[in-house]
Amino acid sequence: MFTNFQTIHMKTAFKTIIVLAMIQLAFAGLANAQLTALPDGGNKRASVSEGIGITNVSIIYSRPAVKKRDGHIWGGPVHVGYADLGFGSSKAAPWRAGANENTIIEFSTNVTIEGQPLAAGKYGFFIAYDPNECTLIFSKNSSSWGSFFYKPEEDALRVKVKPVPADKSVEWLKYEFTDETPSSATVALQWEKLVIPFKVEVDVPGTVIASFRRELRSEKGFAWEAWDQAARYCVQNKTNLDEALMWTDTATSANFGGDKSFTAWSTKATVLDALGKSQEAADVMKKAYPYGSMNELYFYARNLTRMKKGQQALEAFKFAYDKYPNQFLTNAGMARGYSAVGDYKKALTYALKAQAQVPDPANKSIVDTMVKKLQDGQDIN
Repeated sequence: MFTNFQTIHMKTAFKTIIVLAMIQLAFAGLANAQLTALPDGGNKRASVSEGIGITNVSIIYSRPAVKKRDGHIWGGPVHVGYADLGFGSSKAAPWRAGANENTIIEFSTNVTIEGQPLAAGKYGFFIAYDPNECTLIFSKNSSSWGSFFYKPEEDALRVKVKPVPADKSVEWLKYEFTDETPSSATVALQWEKLVIPFKVEVDVPGTVIASFRRELRSEKGFAWEAWDQAARYCVQNKTNLDEALMWTDTATSANFGGDKSFTAWSTKATVLDALGKSQEAADVMKKAYPYGSMNELYFYARNLTRMKKGQQALEAFKFAYDKYPNQFLTNAGMARGYSAVGDYKKALTYALKAQAQVPDPANKSIVDTMVKKLQDGQDIN
């Protein structure tokens, strides 16, 4: 049996062993710790991104420098075609389209690259350089170091583009977005005296509507405003009108509170009108009138005058006038309504009333012009 002294001594020794082991592990961890350091080879880390519609295109890459190798970059450090780099598993590797780790390009939605479809996702980006025609490679593998482990079976897309001479020499390799339109942009890799461009295009209405469909199934779909926004986008872009009409049914339902919204009902009428259902649209607007503010009714009727729907505009202006009688805006509206149907005499009586109520210099100038035109027998819309 152990004496108390022996037991205490063994416990003390055991604790000492544990402490020493912990210290040893701590030093081992410190030995493996890596402090923040400059990128390998003096290359610069960089990223660039661009929005095309609601699509985000981002590129993460490393930037090598020419370093007085002018005239020797292309076909030198950037090898032609595919090569055995002497390291890794690939014996026919393309250029890594940058330096160090994979150049990574990511698309938040589906896109087309030079007219060919590519699904949303993150891709390793490689280039098989050729002075006449380069092959751009979008690889499903975006996590390797460079192209040392490149596998062609991991390609998601290959496209061919022609390199073009640069206007001036670019010391540090860079990617830029150029030639932007609402639905496209050109990505241009620029280094030394060469540019390798490729065009990225997005079906903007298609991606927006697909996003709406997803979001309307989330918590955002519990508000009538979301359904109304989706429907308005469709009618403004003349697309997806049948589904937009169903969305307006939800927006104007009592479940979400849009049944008493002038905006929700007027959006439904606009969709119906775009579908060629003009009478149904007019009937829907009559439901909307009681919920309209003075401003909403005025600007709705004003839009009808721009669309040359004079009689409908006058009816809307009259409703606004009856609801908000003898106000500056409703008098001005009645002047525009009667002018829209060619009754300049009646229009002038209301324009003069509005002139007497004008609230500020800017509106005074507008109303003075209205009065002058009506006196001359001209339409003020």
